[in-house]
Amino acid sequence: MEWVSNILQEITQCKQIRDLEALRLKVFGKKGLLTSEFSALKNIADDEKKQLAKELNKVKQNIESLLTTKKNELEEFEFNQKIESQKIDVSLFNSVLSPTYGHPINITFDRIIDYFVGMNFSLKYGPLVEDDFHSFEALNLPKFHPARDMQDTFYFNDGMLLRPHTSPVQIRTMEEEKLPIRIISPGAVFRRDYDMTHSPMFHQVEGLVVDNSKEINFANLKYILEDFLTYMFGDIKVRFRSSFFPFTEPSAEVDISCIFCNGLGCRVCSNTGWLEVLGCGVVDDNVFKAVGLKDVSGYAFGLGVERFAMLLYGVNDLRSFFETDLRLLEQF
Repeated sequence: MEWVSNILQEITQCKQIRDLEALRLKVFGKKGLLTSEFSALKNIADDEKKQLAKELNKVKQNIESLLTTKKNELEEFEFNQKIESQKIDVSLFNSVLSPTYGHPINITFDRIIDYFVGMNFSLKYGPLVEDDFHSFEALNLPKFHPARDMQDTFYFNDGMLLRPHTSPVQIRTMEEEKLPIRIISPGAVFRRDYDMTHSPMFHQVEGLVVDNSKEINFANLKYILEDFLTYMFGDIKVRFRSSFFPFTEPSAEVDISCIFCNGLGCRVCSNTGWLEVLGCGVVDDNVFKAVGLKDVSGYAFGLGVERFAMLLYGVNDLRSFFETDLRLLEQF
């Protein structure tokens, strides 16, 4: 049976499963080589038939074993090729992987960014996994500070954490870049919270302006935010309420007149006529000390993108943005 060694060699050198299947049929098909050998046994004398049948069964076992091994090898190779060709780094927030059209969150992001880029702010991005210094210490939140309890942070075993706000981008920018600084830092943030108005992952846009000019003051901040909120919501009233944030002093929360009742009072605004939309303030001196800056002034502000989207599009449950319900999404 000279054909046996040739078949074994062909199986070993086979590169594709369909070629391997063709070889299997060539050997075991109705008119296959081995099938013909077994059919020829009826014409052989009984004293030789037993020995030849034994040899043929051994050949059959060898070929079947080699076919199975080779098939497993080729299937694994093709599977790995498929995985490699379809591999996606799910940790990347990329414009190609995450199209910025059609979803209300992305539409709102675009409107916010367009305004600030038009006001000569640059975009800055940072890592999603941060350390304690850039997330809290440098922001005037020392260890055991009670305000840390408000963050509901996701911690890793090595002390690193998922950033609870985009403020670390501001700290890194002040550490690395020269004055003047005029940036916004849009991106995803993470907190251990989940209900109609909170999500474990949501989006923020924070702004920072720092320079050694006296024009960088609360009055300048107030002008920027009033103009921005009018750009976003139209003809509305804006008010600033005194508040507290560890990283700014003085600090304020900013309200707009309710866009649903025109400030008359309704269920959405709890009959107050006002809706809280963002926080802001003059950067605290301790923050500047943490990054090695002296004789400078600055202001910062931050807003939740989902909060703005809910107000702009009348969505009353934040979770709707992440449930991929086409009845909602197809409206955009």
